[in-house]
Amino acid sequence: MAQTFDICIRGAGIVGKTLALLLARERLKVALVPAPAPSSTAAADVRAYALNTASRQLLESLRSWPDAEHATAVRQMQVQGDQGGAVVFDAEPQGVDALAWIVDVPALEARLAEAVRFQPQVEVMDAPVAAPLTVVCEGRASSTRAEFGARFDITPYAQHAIATRVRCEHPHGQVARQWFLPDGILAFLPLGGPAGNSVAVVWSVQQEQVTSLMALPPEAFTQALQTASQQALGTLTLCADRATWPLQLAKADRWCGSTPAAGVSPRSWVLAGDAAHNVHPLAGQGLNLGLADVQALAEVLRTRDYWRSVADQRLLRRYERERKAALLPMGLATDGLQQLFARQEAPWQALRNWGMKGFESSGPLKDFVARRAMGMR
Repeated sequence: MAQTFDICIRGAGIVGKTLALLLARERLKVALVPAPAPSSTAAADVRAYALNTASRQLLESLRSWPDAEHATAVRQMQVQGDQGGAVVFDAEPQGVDALAWIVDVPALEARLAEAVRFQPQVEVMDAPVAAPLTVVCEGRASSTRAEFGARFDITPYAQHAIATRVRCEHPHGQVARQWFLPDGILAFLPLGGPAGNSVAVVWSVQQEQVTSLMALPPEAFTQALQTASQQALGTLTLCADRATWPLQLAKADRWCGSTPAAGVSPRSWVLAGDAAHNVHPLAGQGLNLGLADVQALAEVLRTRDYWRSVADQRLLRRYERERKAALLPMGLATDGLQQLFARQEAPWQALRNWGMKGFESSGPLKDFVARRAMGMR
């Protein structure tokens, strides 16, 4: 007899696997379908994510939090403008051990894959299967999103991100550093634990700079990084490949819907993670937003009336309203900052650096922003 599933998840990345494990806890039978592999991939994944307290608690509840060497606590975050403006966030005044954790993507994916392998309610499939509800977690390039008729409204930035990893002459001291530069935004994210001296680099640069920076020999590239980072961690040594991708602000017009199916009740679909929305990486909130999506969706399904199907459109619209409302301020904030620091006219430079200095001394406002970024209310 053919196996039946309650939910089919298309996309088996971090967001898709997390959702599968959450739904399995509710005794739902889940088919997990990996998205098609990209045509070309880097030799090793150089990405690292800044995960907040809410994301850590979620992953710990699924026994999928990476070991300590792969999740470095951020005790301080230093943000510097281009005319002396600066903002510093500290964990200690917030009464927490860390503002965030910088997590190796391969290590996190391995822990989630192990948890999925030992979860009998989740079956990894080679192709999509029929189910009352399909959840699309395929990322920003999702083909299923268009198949279901959702429009993806994209506002491209004139920037690309360059990601890599470097070893530093000086230890990072558990400090995440970010520079808003005249021609881009540079972030150093600490790796390797409290005493580590390597960082994950995310460098958002102008589109016309990407080709030349990617083509630089390692020594010349790290010299450019040292200059951009104001020698904050001394001499740098490239220790990974470089990866790049275009940056954009994007959101699907609809996050849920239904499709007719011959001979059976209409089947429902819903979007989550990067398949539903993209924001600029300058705040490091992309994956936090995606994990909050699937936690909210799982909670809506968990608390449904016993007589409601997981495909009930009222449930899915409730999830859509909740997550669109949560996404709005983050999207506005990241887009506003990107646009503000992209302007090079002298009045705009003076305004943004005056604003940074004022925010640094704002007290309760600064604390509120810090706690929201940590996923705390």
